[in-house]
Amino acid sequence: MSGKNNGKHNGKHDGKSGAAGDVESASAGNGAKVPRGVYEKELYRLQAELVKMQGWMTSVGARIVVIFEGRDAAGKGGTIRRVTEYLNPRVARIAALPKPTERERTEWYFQRYIGQLPAAGEMVLFDRSWYNRAGVEHVMGFCTKAEYARFMHQCPILERMLVEDGILLRKYWFSVSDTEQQRRFASRLDDPMRRWKLSPMDLESLTRWEDYSRAKDEMFMLTDIPEAPWNVVESDDKRSARINMITHLLSTIPYHDVQPPSLKLPPRPPSTGYVRTPRELESYVPDHAARLR
Repeated sequence: MSGKNNGKHNGKHDGKSGAAGDVESASAGNGAKVPRGVYEKELYRLQAELVKMQGWMTSVGARIVVIFEGRDAAGKGGTIRRVTEYLNPRVARIAALPKPTERERTEWYFQRYIGQLPAAGEMVLFDRSWYNRAGVEHVMGFCTKAEYARFMHQCPILERMLVEDGILLRKYWFSVSDTEQQRRFASRLDDPMRRWKLSPMDLESLTRWEDYSRAKDEMFMLTDIPEAPWNVVESDDKRSARINMITHLLSTIPYHDVQPPSLKLPPRPPSTGYVRTPRELESYVPDHAARLR
């Protein structure tokens, strides 16, 4: 499989919907979800292709950057996990940077992100990226108007430089509707295993839906460039979003199957008289699983 980025969005920009205001995702497929069995089979096939892409990437020294952006609870993290599930974490890294330190706040804004860029044979997936400045920092007032304007001016320049230097840069915006986002937030509130995913900042975003919509529209207008276009992923249905995003990514990377070197298990050599240390001299983890058998 191979292909080229056509520079077009394969999704829709924010639309309008009644009293709810700006409803971002039209939920492709009219609410119909991909059956779980079909989804799992196709996902596994795509993950096998990602492994092939990894083999090509390491063999030719390609550098790949994939940016995942979108509203809170849009499905970015779940998609990233499916992309990287079978990949080598040494060459397919996830960059999810915390808020900047006091020192980083005095640096050039892009500086801490530059340090995360891939070397030859690596792929970096940004779980949020330098576009924080165009979104949450801008909406919540965490940056000045001058800092925001400087970012919007410099960002396309930087991205053109990255592409010019040979980095394969892909940008994805996960588009979720207001009703689906609220449903996902509510489910997290009631789930002790996922409660950590919610923060006061996430809940604040519910009351600033249209502010974030305007920020996203302006971001697209100024940073959707031919060298690094935005690709919109409809994400009300998480299964469809994952399948669509991975399929699109693969279609834009000119990879091909690279056969790994042939390996053969060597014969186990005969014993040279080693005697294992008595078990009672070592500390073993208690066999908790014995109670489950």
